[in-house]
Amino acid sequence: MIDKTDNYREGEALSRKIAGLKGKGESKSVAIIGGGLSGLACAKYLVDAGHKPIVLEARDCLGGKVSAWQDKDGDWVETGLHIFFGAYPNMMNLFNELDIEERLQWKRHQMIFAMQELPGEFTTFDFLEGIPAPFNFGLSILLNQKMLTLPEKLQTAPALLPMLVEGQKFIDLQDELSVLNFMEKYGMPDRINTEVFIAMAKALDFIDPEKLSMTVVLTAMNRFLNETDGLQMAFLDGNQTERLCEPMKQYIEARGGQVLLNKPLASIETNEDGSVKHFLMRDGEKVVADEYITSVPCDIMKRILPRAWSTDPFFRQIDELEGIPVINIHLWFDRKLLNVNHLCFSRSPLLSVYADMSTCCKEYEDQDKSMLELVFAPCSPIAGGNTNWMGKSDQAIIDATMKELERLFPTEIGPHLPDGGAKLVKHAVVKVPRSVYAAIPGRNKFRPSQETPIKNFTLAGDWTSQKFLGSMEGAVLGGKLAAEVVACKAAGVPTKGLKEIDPSILAKKDQFVPQDPMGVKGKTPIAFGGGEVLGSNFEEKLRNQEAVFLENA
Repeated sequence: MIDKTDNYREGEALSRKIAGLKGKGESKSVAIIGGGLSGLACAKYLVDAGHKPIVLEARDCLGGKVSAWQDKDGDWVETGLHIFFGAYPNMMNLFNELDIEERLQWKRHQMIFAMQELPGEFTTFDFLEGIPAPFNFGLSILLNQKMLTLPEKLQTAPALLPMLVEGQKFIDLQDELSVLNFMEKYGMPDRINTEVFIAMAKALDFIDPEKLSMTVVLTAMNRFLNETDGLQMAFLDGNQTERLCEPMKQYIEARGGQVLLNKPLASIETNEDGSVKHFLMRDGEKVVADEYITSVPCDIMKRILPRAWSTDPFFRQIDELEGIPVINIHLWFDRKLLNVNHLCFSRSPLLSVYADMSTCCKEYEDQDKSMLELVFAPCSPIAGGNTNWMGKSDQAIIDATMKELERLFPTEIGPHLPDGGAKLVKHAVVKVPRSVYAAIPGRNKFRPSQETPIKNFTLAGDWTSQKFLGSMEGAVLGGKLAAEVVACKAAGVPTKGLKEIDPSILAKKDQFVPQDPMGVKGKTPIAFGGGEVLGSNFEEKLRNQEAVFLENA
């Protein structure tokens, strides 16, 4: 049913619109900084429209926040545990357009939660086949007898009715409220937070409910309630750099575009009128094009913003956005653990979601030994945590994780077991100091449109204004919308225009003073907004890039 939804058809229509602009106007050369999902998606749709993009990626691998690399043993290490949902219409269209749909390993339509008060036990929300949305979602909750009582379920429903009746308009208006503020306003029972919302918040934005905008939760719930297969999950059949980004690269290059690695930007050089003159690369090369696009995290964009644009309220609104820290952990064990072929919500104070990738992912399949991939969140006070785990050693993080796993796997992990339990063979701790933008209350209004006041410059990225928030779907849509801007301008077709700037930013415009860009220093992945295994010298690496995460560690 995924390709029968309005959102899928809307994404399909946007693909057709962009491709339909081919030949209508002059073919443009387009320089794109950033080879993550958004930059690659932007280039993909630009070649569909007949343009010639060149993607310039600073690192030696594609993917950005979904990048993966091999360790010394040849095992793949991923920046994050990424799951594909049926409610990702532009991503699903992309898989179809690349003809790689078979690479998605769809799992049973359910959600699996660890029982906090019953170590080692799990409960599920099961979506029954043949029952359409929103009834399948409601029935899955009603049939579960372990997480919420019937009165609690009935007390929760009225708060969600405006979302169903008013749709996105109501959802957007809730951005000023945290999840807990919303619950209090609508009289929702406290246990809906401990039983459901904490798990959802940490999975959606690596943040606790008291810090998370309710718009994020309602956006997700609206998709799941309105799309029969919206909550169905899929794993990619291997690492994303090879199994998703490489097909995008091949598609782009087969149609006249270029995708180059190890091409870090030094600065954006401007003309007297503020337009882009060229991209100056670190190696001294000047990349000249008709159009220019940056597809970098919001934190990186702030560091490379040219002096000529530094007093423009459009760009200064980005000051209100920042990336959220997250840690992704890989654990290789000496034996196979009891597991399910699915994503699990741990409902742990330290862990968000996890999966046994030796079962869930074809490339990592192992019948004899487990490899768990876990999201450690919240990992800093900015995300609602009590401890700054970003400033802790890998070993401290692993020790804390193993203590939590003793609760999740009490019959398999822990020194209390006769044989000492499953032994940890090796681990990888991937720290991402600046992941997706922090969706704290009141941030949505500061997310800029892809079109900018600069006549030959466009923004891409999941943090730019689009309805799917910070996610893989948001990254693809952000890049697609950036391509639409360039293609429409080239064809002489009206664009959607600039997003209105919030009055709070305009009120400060006289206070903005010109400032030179900080620039991006260093060559490590975190310098460019990615993640990496920092290892024993993590303090030195963080001090050089994100010293704030060493405070109160």
